[in-house]
Amino acid sequence: MTLDENYLIYPDGQNQEIERPLQVNQVVDMNGRPLRISFPAPRIIAYRIFRISHQEERGIRRRLHFGELLNMDELNAYARSQL
Repeated sequence: MTLDENYLIYPDGQNQEIERPLQVNQVVDMNGRPLRISFPAPRIIAYRIFRISHQEERGIRRRLHFGELLNMDELNAYARSQL
């Protein structure tokens, strides 16, 4: 039996297990959930996934999703692109 685990790695090196795998350039909230945003964008903490790596050991497959913090200008641009 093999377990699949997914983690969000924050810019400071901390990590949190998340429910599902993510994709590169996906924007997520601080809990690793895909961001659904309404405009004007509220002041929220959001990350863009910029790298994904894999680790395997006996019985466990881990996907590590590395996030970079979005500033307010980037978040507003993302919100406008979702309209």
